[in-house]
Amino acid sequence: MKYIIPRIALRNLSRQKKRSFLLGGAIAFGIMIVTLINGFAGAFIENVSENFAYLMAGHVFVQGAEKTPSGKRLSVIRDDSIIFSAVRDSGLSYEFATKTSEVSASLFFEGKTIRQNLTGLDLATNLFLRERVVLRQGSWDAIGPDSIILSEKIASRLNVLPGDRITASFQTLTGQNNIADFTLAAISVDSSIIGSVMSYVDLAYINEAIGLKSGEYMALGFMLNDLKAAEAFASRLYTSMAGMGIQLFDRSANEEGSAATPFQAMIRTQRSEDWQGSRYSVYTIDDIVSQAKQIVVALDGASLIILLVLFAIVMIGINNTFRMVMYERIKEIGTMRAVGVQRKEIRSLFLNEALFLALGGAVAGLVLALIAMSILSLIDFGMNTPAFMIMKNGHLSFFVPPLRAVFNVVIIAALTLLAAYFPAKAAAKMEPAVALRTAK
Repeated sequence: MKYIIPRIALRNLSRQKKRSFLLGGAIAFGIMIVTLINGFAGAFIENVSENFAYLMAGHVFVQGAEKTPSGKRLSVIRDDSIIFSAVRDSGLSYEFATKTSEVSASLFFEGKTIRQNLTGLDLATNLFLRERVVLRQGSWDAIGPDSIILSEKIASRLNVLPGDRITASFQTLTGQNNIADFTLAAISVDSSIIGSVMSYVDLAYINEAIGLKSGEYMALGFMLNDLKAAEAFASRLYTSMAGMGIQLFDRSANEEGSAATPFQAMIRTQRSEDWQGSRYSVYTIDDIVSQAKQIVVALDGASLIILLVLFAIVMIGINNTFRMVMYERIKEIGTMRAVGVQRKEIRSLFLNEALFLALGGAVAGLVLALIAMSILSLIDFGMNTPAFMIMKNGHLSFFVPPLRAVFNVVIIAALTLLAAYFPAKAAAKMEPAVALRTAK
């Protein structure tokens, strides 16, 4: 009987193809929607981190800090040989390292002004920047020592074109006011909210303007072969630098009762600490975009709520359907009970039907979700889409953690069995003689 009950359950589902298709379709639709949300959330943080990494020139960063006798904090790396020694000693490997400096400046052009962060890079050799920054106007060949690249949003507000001279006003490292003139070499496409506020200048030129000597800069970024290796790289580098006696900020600093992200809390803690000489902080791109992880948590929570709401509705349909099925099969149930089928086997028959319905609908929903993901990932939105930061090379990407998919299927199966349990229990309680005398 253990093997006969499932066969009878499958036969009963095939007898009512339309009803089974509608109920299974409702289950499949719910699973498809939830899987699409889970798939988007699964790839969201990796895409954001990877795109940020290319905009910021690294997966792992080392930033230097000094304090003047007056207590002013200076962001500077004066000698990076100790950092590279720590990397070599720990046996770490990376694709390339990028030196950067950044200053907040006011840009002026023909009476118009706008506040902007200027990121200094070696524009002539940074191939990764050329791969990720799409130019609307101008050319990489026009890059010179005093060049600046603005986003089209900023260029439009200043009403500038390639070749125009722009004046920037800012403070030097020690807090003195200074100005510098730049030639607009190119205008980049606003590929994202972040990308639209990124302005790039030559590292040597901006360093001289803010008072840094040759070979000095603010932050060192390491680009790795794999984003997932960033945390291990940072941990080993941190340990190696600490072993060399280098002063380091605590990577795990946090603020109790604060809404700040761990990275924001770490920066605030560093600013409140006191030290002498040079001190370094080591952090990853994931630390910077840690707030994006909260979005992933919210998406996962939303998908679970959607799943429960959809199946609360579907459960009502399943419960009502199985009650109707029970009344339709009263004589059949009576006959089975009369020939010796036990109550638990009658109950098992209904629950098997519900389980097969849930599993069939879940599998169909997963297949539909995979097909939908494949089609959506083929669409090329381009590198200049406003949603570029959450995409992979201009394409939507999805990743569904296997355990999450299994969890969704288990939830579906459990809810479906719960919806069918009470009609199945009622069917099992029927007395054979009463069931046989009952007219439909």
